[in-house]
Amino acid sequence: MAKNPLGKEKIGKLLRSYAVPSVISMLVGALYNIVDQFFIGRSVGMLGNAATNVAFPLSTLCVASALLFGVGGAATFSLKLGAKQEDEAATAVGNASVLLVAVGVVLSVVVLLFLRPLMRAFGATDEVLSYALTYTGITAYGFPFLIFTTGGTALVRADGSPRYSMVCTLAGAVLNTVLDPIFIFGFGMGMAGAAVATVIGQVVSAVMVAAYMFRFKSIRLQKKHFVLHWQDTLKIASLGTSHCFNQLAMMVVQIVLNNTMTYYGAQSVYGSEIPLACSGIISKVTMIFFSFVIGISQGLQPIVGYNYGAQKYARVRQTLRLALAFGTGIAVAFYIVFQAFPRQITGLFGTGDEIYFAFAERYIRVFLMALFLDAVQPISSNFFTSIGEAKKGILLSLTRQVIFLLPLLLVLPIFFGLDGAMYAGPLADTVAAVLSGVMVVREFRKMRKIERQAVAVPAEM
Repeated sequence: MAKNPLGKEKIGKLLRSYAVPSVISMLVGALYNIVDQFFIGRSVGMLGNAATNVAFPLSTLCVASALLFGVGGAATFSLKLGAKQEDEAATAVGNASVLLVAVGVVLSVVVLLFLRPLMRAFGATDEVLSYALTYTGITAYGFPFLIFTTGGTALVRADGSPRYSMVCTLAGAVLNTVLDPIFIFGFGMGMAGAAVATVIGQVVSAVMVAAYMFRFKSIRLQKKHFVLHWQDTLKIASLGTSHCFNQLAMMVVQIVLNNTMTYYGAQSVYGSEIPLACSGIISKVTMIFFSFVIGISQGLQPIVGYNYGAQKYARVRQTLRLALAFGTGIAVAFYIVFQAFPRQITGLFGTGDEIYFAFAERYIRVFLMALFLDAVQPISSNFFTSIGEAKKGILLSLTRQVIFLLPLLLVLPIFFGLDGAMYAGPLADTVAAVLSGVMVVREFRKMRKIERQAVAVPAEM
């Protein structure tokens, strides 16, 4: 087997080599939604934008499922590899792959069976419903491929092939970008064209990931490794739960936000559709920012996992510090852009009247008021998952979305209407970042205590 550089190579070089392809992969994944939003906004208009927003929670659910078994499998793989347990590491990869495919098929079937009530529950109004049914009814067939690609690329990265992981998602996204205008405008397919292009791109990416399973560098996969074992499944799921919960929380928040926008929007001068469309656009655009942050958090996973398994705690701390520094710098840059150019950002996704842009500008500036803090919680959550502290990772993954943002979205609009929904965002961001920082500091102290004890024991012998 090839020697693993994770325990010896410089941390800065390692983090760049793993995080950059991971960031690009996440950005490419975000392009699926953003490109569709762009072309749909230019062809169908505001109602099309609102429809993709209604369908967006299902994309989030796919990512949640993929991270549950993909990142969980990758974390288990890295920990076992660091502990020199190659057969157990191979079992983690094989079991994770089977689980990814299975959950994708199940989710696709369930969505197709309950499509209309799901679209209603996600906030579709009478004017938006037909567009949402068309778009989601087609993209649901791509869920197994999307889930396998998203989870499988985490396994590929953990094996030391971050560039190939990036290429897998890049190929599908580029194909989607090329096919979107052809199907939407050239063939006049509208919403259906965007959906078909998306599914084709997802199939291509999934095939490329599947091809890598036959040429892992650190292990040799055999048939026995693809046989599911409950103990291994539970271990994988426990380490992927924090990521999964984070995405599920985002899905629940998106559903609540959609319904809040339509309900309280109807009571305002904006009406139901304008707030629904604008919040959808911002949800997609902020995916670009979170692609950087989540990409960095995924990039640190194999480095932290391997070195923690090898008891090299100083390298673990150094990796997290560097990841937080990079993430915070990016968060500040995005904060400045969103505060300075809200109208221009909204204008990329179609035209509207003055009241439409007035709401979009206010929504962006208020809801993203604390964006500069938003790298701390996801990176810290993945850090705890990577060192095997699943419960702490789960807790942090739930803080911003479920523990803080969701209650604020339900309560504040009762007193402040749409403004209440806007201010819920920065309040949740601030509290989640503070809590994450406190938990990381405590974990660092715990590591240093273990190091001091390890030094003291030989001295006494």
